[in-house]
Amino acid sequence: MDGTRAPIRTPFDTPPDTGAAVEVAEGVLWMRLPLPLKLDHVNVYALDDGDGWTIVDTGMASTKARAVWQALLDGPLAGKPVTRVFVTHHHPDHVGLAGWFQENGAELVCSRTAWLLARMLQQDPHDTPPPEVVAYWRAAGMEQRLIDARMSEPPYMFRATVAPMPYGHKRLKQGDCFVAGGRTWDVHEGGGHAPEQLTLWSRDCNLVIAGDQILPSISPNLGAYATEPEADPVADWIESCTRLAQIARDDHLALGGHKLPFTGVPLRLQQMISNHHHALDRLEAHLATPSVATECFTPLFKRRIGDAEYGLAMVEAMAHCLHLWHAGRVTREITTDGRWRFAACAG
Repeated sequence: MDGTRAPIRTPFDTPPDTGAAVEVAEGVLWMRLPLPLKLDHVNVYALDDGDGWTIVDTGMASTKARAVWQALLDGPLAGKPVTRVFVTHHHPDHVGLAGWFQENGAELVCSRTAWLLARMLQQDPHDTPPPEVVAYWRAAGMEQRLIDARMSEPPYMFRATVAPMPYGHKRLKQGDCFVAGGRTWDVHEGGGHAPEQLTLWSRDCNLVIAGDQILPSISPNLGAYATEPEADPVADWIESCTRLAQIARDDHLALGGHKLPFTGVPLRLQQMISNHHHALDRLEAHLATPSVATECFTPLFKRRIGDAEYGLAMVEAMAHCLHLWHAGRVTREITTDGRWRFAACAG
């Protein structure tokens, strides 16, 4: 670890109350929406464009979230309209109410991949898990009791937590610039947690809109899913964090999707890269005994995984096993019952 890096600090002791806002810089408001999850909140931001607002992310679609937004519109946002919605990535806690704002006249701004994935998942016709998803669960080693419990459930949360999205969006991509809140922002893509996750880096001050790419005290889930069963999100994550570290400064104030805004971004990126390398080393040693992904929780997470965390832990374990496989550090055997068994290479 580079001891010359500035430590990770937050200038804010507490988050804003529900329906309230904290000004983190001139014309930039930080707000929170509740989530019905163990991680019980998502941060959203508003950039003052003068006659309206550009908001960053939206929370999940729910009656409660709409009521919170109405309180924000009537209160801290001073009755001015939301004219644009910038979505960092396609997950429901970030894109959930984008369509609701679109229906009320806002323009949706995001990456093409975020828009396509959100539209695809929202329109998935399956009311129960399709065979490909069940086969992937089995490949990862999911326990049969959990498969049985999930067979009567919709396979994704999207239709329940994402408002219908009208056609159309404005695409942003790596290398673009985006003008909002009286500032010019350079667009840099992240990856691993979500493909083409967008981060914004202000040219005019020290602000970074980081989404879930850079968080102060937790790392986002890096999962491999049945939609791309042999993907390598861990490689995408390490590459993007390494690339973003080249432009990060100690004084950058990262406005993330969760937890508190913080400085010390170079150190945090370095920590996250190092943490995953160490986890991969532990996993490779563990795979001296051939294992399926769900038998790899202990070396990766170093704690017990309960049923509530099982799904996310499983896809993250699969992603790390696949990364070692793509790198030639382990082999993969597909058993007669469809399980993917990974083993460290001899010697």
